[in-house]
Amino acid sequence: MSNIIDAIINIVKNPILELQVFYKAKNRANSMGDALEEYIKDLFASSINLSEVDRNIAISKTFSYLGNQNNPPDSMLRGGDAIEVKKIESPDSGLALNSSYPKAKLFANSPMITVDCKRAEVWQVKDFIYAVGVVKNSSIKSLCFVYGDDYAANADIYERIRLTIKDGLLTIPDVEFADTKELGRVNRVDPLGITYLRIRGMWGIDNPFTVFRYVYTRNHSNKFNFMAIINEEKYNSFDNKNELEQLNALDQNLSITNIQIKNPNNPAQLKNAKLITFQVR
Repeated sequence: MSNIIDAIINIVKNPILELQVFYKAKNRANSMGDALEEYIKDLFASSINLSEVDRNIAISKTFSYLGNQNNPPDSMLRGGDAIEVKKIESPDSGLALNSSYPKAKLFANSPMITVDCKRAEVWQVKDFIYAVGVVKNSSIKSLCFVYGDDYAANADIYERIRLTIKDGLLTIPDVEFADTKELGRVNRVDPLGITYLRIRGMWGIDNPFTVFRYVYTRNHSNKFNFMAIINEEKYNSFDNKNELEQLNALDQNLSITNIQIKNPNNPAQLKNAKLITFQVR
């Protein structure tokens, strides 16, 4: 079963910076966004240099579900975590989450995921990895992996705001509302009854490099910066962490550090975590 440690090891052993050129040459992606998503798949499936046939087999064995922009998450590791890939072009840009609020974890009963996602394997809840790439032209400048429960608050925090707004809309008199997964939909706005109004939430969140600036600062003179933050409990659950630690002893550009991070639900509490960094100078 593949996990985040496998992906980090593959980054260290085979960093690919010119993503769009690399994946366009293999006829796997044209846009930088697509190239980033393909790279994340290859990191977890250990399939970067495989033939197309062998790569498809490796990806099928690694992932139980592959989504798209309209059907999150972007992928689910078979028996493991869910992954959402985000591309930004400015080092300090926020992440546009659109109609979905930030996820600490992914739940099988979520109304925002497809039936195919729910039935991809037997599961109830998955830990959620945000993979955020900072790109410039055809190159990736920075990449980070962070778990949702180290980054975002629990769902009830966001649901309280969403439901308060939705319930408030329903109190508007003389308006015909329709059932919707969005904040609201108003039908028959005009006298002819032919106009409707969709009311959508547009969620966003500061990117992890900004959020965790108190424990890690990028060196912008490097060709590439990588950061992963994994809480101690999750890190200790990985059977292959020793392989990463052995690699750390051999590669001076790789670092594993003990840190403490703020609990997203109560910043007064600190959580023990691992900060894993890698750089290409």
